[in-house]
Amino acid sequence: MAITKHMSESDQKKAYKNIEFLNSPEARPIRLLSEFIEPQRRLRQEGIRDTIVFFGSARTKPLREAKRELQSAEQTYKRTKKKRDRIRLDEACEGLQMSKYYEDAVTLASMLTKWSHSLAQNNRFVVSTGGGPGIMEAANRGATKAKGRSIGLNISLPFEQKPNPYVSKNLDLEFHYFFMRKFWFAYLSKAFVMFPGGYGTLDEMMEILTLLQTQKIKKKVVVVLYDKKYWSEIINFSALVKHQMISQKDVDLIKFTDTPQEAFEYLTRSLKKLYPFETKQGKRVQKEKRKKEGAGSRPRIWN
Repeated sequence: MAITKHMSESDQKKAYKNIEFLNSPEARPIRLLSEFIEPQRRLRQEGIRDTIVFFGSARTKPLREAKRELQSAEQTYKRTKKKRDRIRLDEACEGLQMSKYYEDAVTLASMLTKWSHSLAQNNRFVVSTGGGPGIMEAANRGATKAKGRSIGLNISLPFEQKPNPYVSKNLDLEFHYFFMRKFWFAYLSKAFVMFPGGYGTLDEMMEILTLLQTQKIKKKVVVVLYDKKYWSEIINFSALVKHQMISQKDVDLIKFTDTPQEAFEYLTRSLKKLYPFETKQGKRVQKEKRKKEGAGSRPRIWN
């Protein structure tokens, strides 16, 4: 390997510089620890205190792109009248309908980032996503639009997942292990916004709800499901209660919202209620914070 050319013979014998060993099954615990320690170090260095996590489909496209695809599909079907092109046209029509979620995620993330900037403490309630395309890209884009930073916890996958260009420098983390990525979503989060999505979104949503239901997440967390019509079609929560698979209080963990403004108002109102000190505004709070924690101390979240 090229990396070994510049190593001394003694260096090459050291286990922690042995690339073949580090990529072996035996070294898996070391790799797992790396995906805990390196993100912890980087997020701490960047001063990230807590986050608002956006989940949603990687397949959702921006409005402009969805319109272009629909126009292309219409022209193709008009020319060929073939069944496969009719299917493509139907998919493009649905894609245009779903693109509203991309635009709404941009708007909501921008609103939340501006609100975060108004708080006395820096790096509070930073937008965090899976770092990929679709809704993830939209939320990172919204934060960038508001001149704020945002986090991308990307995962190496054979398709769909690739880092989007709106994740902030030094906050673009890459994971191999899903469960380590999920840990970092949950650990710093104070709120989750679940936009319409597929298996990945359902997986993240059910895991977070299970952790809250079983009180494995002990802190107070706000959970928003965006677009009640969509989620009520996908998951019959009433049936789960009726058949005694969950209780009504489990459903009460969720708040349905249908517009960026409604979601923003609920999120900020809830976070102010749950975290009054962290959501205070004005320079006075910063002075109080320094007096309480002492100069140079790190955010309490990392203690």
